[in-house]
Amino acid sequence: MSRIGKMPVPLPDKVEVSIDGGTVGVKGPKGALSFRFPDAVRFGKKDGAVTVEPVGGSPAVRALWGTARTLVANMVAGVTAGFSKRLEFNGVGYKAQVKGRTLVLSLGHSHPIDYKLPEGVGAKVEKGVIEISGCDKELVGQCAAKVRSFRPPEPYKGKGVKYVDERIIRKAGKASAKK
Repeated sequence: MSRIGKMPVPLPDKVEVSIDGGTVGVKGPKGALSFRFPDAVRFGKKDGAVTVEPVGGSPAVRALWGTARTLVANMVAGVTAGFSKRLEFNGVGYKAQVKGRTLVLSLGHSHPIDYKLPEGVGAKVEKGVIEISGCDKELVGQCAAKVRSFRPPEPYKGKGVKYVDERIIRKAGKASAKK
């Protein structure tokens, strides 16, 4: 039995859920999301909550059971509160700014990088910190990972783009190796 899969997903007041076979749609104050799940799980609504049940008892079905419940819970959390990732950039001359739906980054390359934000994702820049936010947790994480990949943090001087809560283990340079 999946301990996570058998827990119902509570629905806040302003959230509407529509279940059509394997497609679950969630609509709330921050937006609307939908996802098509495999036929291995079945969804239901009762007592202001969404329930997930497996169809069969194979190990693969039981694995999908907990995953499906967590995805529905993330959809509900996304349309009520939203998700955000914070990135900080360190380096001489590194800059970021938002122009419409494009994040313009100057990260020490010979050219600025124009990253077009996907639909449903927004960005703010404040004093060396980029905040990427939206209602789809997967899309927000993917955008943050893409921005980080433009200039990953390097271990010698700590320059680059990193998550705010990420810890970079610094290495000693050549000068200290000679001592």
